[in-house]
Parts: sequence; C-alpha cells; structure tokens
Amino acid sequence: MTAHAYDPDHDSDPGPVELHARNVTFDWSNTPLHWIPGHPVASNFVSVLNLLLPEGERWFVQTYNEALPLVTDDELAATMRGFIGQEAMHAEAHDHVLWEFLDHHGIDPRPYARQAEWIFRKVLAPMDKGSASARQKHLVERLWLIAALEHYTALLGDFALNNTWVEHDADPTMTDLFTWHGAEEVEHRAVAHDVAVYFGDSYLRRGRAMLLALPVLLFLVHRGFRYITKQDKTLHYNMFARKYQYFRGVRAGVLPQMWKIILSTFSYFRPGFHPDEIGSTAQAVAYLASSPAARNAQ
Repeated sequence: MTAHAYDPDHDSDPGPVELHARNVTFDWSNTPLHWIPGHPVASNFVSVLNLLLPEGERWFVQTYNEALPLVTDDELAATMRGFIGQEAMHAEAHDHVLWEFLDHHGIDPRPYARQAEWIFRKVLAPMDKGSASARQKHLVERLWLIAALEHYTALLGDFALNNTWVEHDADPTMTDLFTWHGAEEVEHRAVAHDVAVYFGDSYLRRGRAMLLALPVLLFLVHRGFRYITKQDKTLHYNMFARKYQYFRGVRAGVLPQMWKIILSTFSYFRPGFHPDEIGSTAQAVAYLASSPAARNAQ
C-alpha cells in the first residue's frame, strides 16, 4: 500500500494506538536536490523542513522530559514516552538529511542551524531562575506552544499522506521520509494537546500560544526557503517566477495550500476542538505498515 492507496470506505478506525519509535534509516546517496521532477521550487520549499525540524523536535523532547516526572496519570505518561521516542527519531532522521543531502548538494545548513539552535536552546529554554511556581508556569506555556505547533505538523502530516508526489515520480527516499514522518505526526496528533490540557487547561493559554506559533512558523519557513533558494546555484528564477512555480506546485498537488493551513487556525480556536478531527489514524497506521524505512526498522 502506498500513501495514496487509502480508501476511507474500507479502512476502519484502528482504535487507540500504542505509540512507539521506529528506528528508521535512509540512504541519501542517490537523491537529487530537486527531488520532485519538474518542480525544483516545490522541492526546495519542502526541503526547508529539513533545516527547521531537527532543533524543533529536540526541543519537544527536552520539554517533555522536563514535564514527564510531574505526570501521575500512567496512561498519559506512557503516551508521552511514545511521543518522545518518535520525536527523537524525527530529529535524528532530519539531522542526517542536513549533512548527507543538503550539504552534499551545496546547501550549507550551518548558518540556519545556528539560528534554529538559538531559538530553541536559548529563547525557549527552561527557566533556570525564579520560584517553583514561576518555572511551572513557564513549562505550561511551552507545553501549549508545542500543542499549537503540533496543530500544524498534523495538518502537514495529513498533506504528506494525501499529496501527489508518487504520481509525479518524486524520489522514493525523500517521499518515504516525509510520508513516514507525516504519518507519525497524524498518529500522535492529539498527544501535545492532551498533555497541555493536563498541565493547565486554559483557553487563554491556548490562544496566546497559537498567536505566537503561527507567525514564528511562517517566518522560519519563509526564511528557510529564501536561504535554500539563494544557495541553489542551479536556479535563476526572479521573485515572480518563484511565486509562479510555487502556485504551480500547489495546483499539481505537490505543495500544500498555505492559505488553507493558515485558515485552519480558526478551527483551533473553536471551543471543543480536538486534534483528532485532523487526518485519519487508519490511514497513518496503514502507511506505517507499508513504509520501506519503517518496515526495515522492524
């Protein structure tokens, strides 16, 4: 089964899924920089995530390791441990891409990686001073920020499971990387929200985190795209040509529609919203059962 073989009329909800890390590995030696044939701008746009994800995923892991000893609900703690394992594997997999793929193709990831390190290791680091209550409050704010970011990773995961990369003969290794990652994002899409609610259910905190997460995420993605584009010496598109190529990728189904992702923020603010509304666990589990990397990890 490929990511596009999912049939909602035949795949039923598998029920609660036990989260676990899959020790995947990928060989980048034959993957071209423009891994979606005929769509170099789309290829570079998606590749931005390889710059951003390693530090972000490591920050998720650090924050959850800080929170885990404070959780007395055994079921939630087990789910958090599964989440931690998956996010740690995501960070490692994308970190390999930085050096074995981007660096190999002349895209130096170091300056962008240093900026990402500063954001996630300094700006969003645990509070090491102040009272215990202040440090606890700071932790809860970071947990809600992770929940807000996971809203978008779930949406992108759903896109990864339902795009047209395979139909456009995209590189199978890069396709599997992002589809495996996306499937796990859909698989664990509710964890961050449930953890944040456990530590401090607050509509104000939820909204405040989202109002921070969206502009920061858009800024980092846009900055990363400009960074890769500037270093990609094989392309000579001006700004208008890049925009045309971007929208061409959207029409072809190889890029997500960013305006839809932005508009989805309104659903996050709806009272009663839960991340289970995004994507399909059955589809995610079906892909993970067929993913070449995930199968090799078993």
